[in-house]
Amino acid sequence: MDPATVPSFPNSYPSLNPVDIYRSIITQALVEITGAPSDHVYPALQWQNNTSKADLVLAAPRLRIKGGKPAEQAKEWASKFPDLDMITVDVDNIYVRFRFAPGKLPQTVLPMIFRLGGRFGLNPALGLRDPEDPGKGKKFVIVEFSSPNIAKEFHAGHLRSTIIGAFISNLYEGLGYEVRRVNYLGDWGRQYGLLAVGYKKYADEEAFKKNPTKALFDIYVKISADFKPEDDAYKEAVKNGGDAATLENQGLLGQVKEYFKRMEDGDEEALSLWRKFRELSIEKYKQTYARLNIEFDDYAGESKIKKETMERAEEILKDRDISEFNDGASIIHFEKHGAKKLATAVIRNRNGTTNYLLRDIGNLMERADTYPIDKVIYVIMSEQDLHIARAFKAVELLGPPYDGAAKRALHISYGKVMGMSTRKGTVKFLEDILDEVSTSMHEVMKKNETKYAQVEDPDKVAEILGISAVMVQDMTGKRVNNYPFDIARMTSFEGDTGPYLQYAHARLCSIARKSGHSVESLHDADFSLLKEPHAIDLLRLMAQFPDQVLQTFGTLEATNLLTYLFRLTHQLSSSYDVLRVVGALEGEEVGRARAALYEAARVVINNGMRLLGLTPVDRM
Repeated sequence: MDPATVPSFPNSYPSLNPVDIYRSIITQALVEITGAPSDHVYPALQWQNNTSKADLVLAAPRLRIKGGKPAEQAKEWASKFPDLDMITVDVDNIYVRFRFAPGKLPQTVLPMIFRLGGRFGLNPALGLRDPEDPGKGKKFVIVEFSSPNIAKEFHAGHLRSTIIGAFISNLYEGLGYEVRRVNYLGDWGRQYGLLAVGYKKYADEEAFKKNPTKALFDIYVKISADFKPEDDAYKEAVKNGGDAATLENQGLLGQVKEYFKRMEDGDEEALSLWRKFRELSIEKYKQTYARLNIEFDDYAGESKIKKETMERAEEILKDRDISEFNDGASIIHFEKHGAKKLATAVIRNRNGTTNYLLRDIGNLMERADTYPIDKVIYVIMSEQDLHIARAFKAVELLGPPYDGAAKRALHISYGKVMGMSTRKGTVKFLEDILDEVSTSMHEVMKKNETKYAQVEDPDKVAEILGISAVMVQDMTGKRVNNYPFDIARMTSFEGDTGPYLQYAHARLCSIARKSGHSVESLHDADFSLLKEPHAIDLLRLMAQFPDQVLQTFGTLEATNLLTYLFRLTHQLSSSYDVLRVVGALEGEEVGRARAALYEAARVVINNGMRLLGLTPVDRM
């Protein structure tokens, strides 16, 4: 069916989503049958994860029609539904179940996939300020992610934020938003005083020249061990009402505070060493991001927040009786402002230095002043839940115009990669991890000498497979779940892993090459020849891809999209022996139609992988 002839309804995009074609036709019929308004009917038609019994389902109570029991209404509506060659109808209690008729499904789904190609599954109208008037521009989203601390190695713990943030950025961008990817570096604070003190005590110039970030990490571990007894004593004094003021002004703690105070006061000697740490670290991070195929629009950081902005925040909070002084520090009693769970927090330290919270308040203020923000997303681990909630609440308490920015801010939280700790030095560094998984994938590739010889750049492919292994393990569960880093499991071709997903894509590429047909000729195949149940089941699943992307957008959970892709690969695996392409017994034209089906499946998997941040390979 030509999408242009389909009835039009709000939020329906039949030229981009094959399921919307069916939704629109069903909605038009149900409006006439039930008398319900279309804006009740259309959103009530729900797509199904399991398409064995229905593709779309209507729960009768959703239409809010009075005068009958829902089960009786469902039965009556189904009996009155017109006889259409595209749709069949049945009833299950209160549910009216609609199934896409096999005869028309191939001609509905495949032309759309081929027409849209790499855009299939995406709806750029969703990111427009006004879909009726594209000239009004796109909605603007900032995604802050990765955000490692300067002078610390990029380890697997940072990788979670990087993977999640890159995926969310891809998703928003694919749906038409203007996205600004920001790496908000942890490049300011007392830890740099600690590192500077450690550098003077433990610096190894030869090691520093060879690998500066690794050398700085080693220094950080050593000085942290020296610092721990004092830090523990100070925290204990704060907790129990001891003499914390005296403790924080002596020993290593005193040196650390004094050094950071010099940084904030603009002392050039202190700042020159900090700049050295920052520049070398960013250069190293960029090399790592390049391996992951990730780029940022902005390398921001705590150090970039203007002093004037933070002072303005303090002034507003003071004038609004939000903040108060206590023992020389500026604090907010959040419980006095409707946020009991946020307790009390310091926004400026006793010695006059800024802290993490005040800098984050200033950060959101400056974003609101600089950009037309529709949403700002912070991808930060769950350990920082309290801190982020305090920052958002403090900005809300500033009042207009900043309270609006706080309401448009979203914290995407995630769990830990288990068994890693920076201070203890028990960290798996990302560079080493990527090298290890790439080597593992390379060894697997070499086992098939014939296929290995056909791979144009085996080192590059092995690297892509290794990165896919790492990323898919991270995206397999929900964000909030912790997980152990398991290289053996992630590099396996058994189960739902990155290598298996890449293999599924590469196999479809191989089928296309062996079919002897060009991609263009597949677009002209006779799709009506696709009649086998395996072919129809594949089509049902592929048709759902745009809806699956929208559902994933609603949750921002990569695992939803990943699970769909694995369902599709499993369906494909069960079809290869039944739907043969080369030497199809049913004839060459049937083989060409099947090759077109597999090419469409490849497009869907390719599009899904790229949304997730994976780079699909053609051979492996």
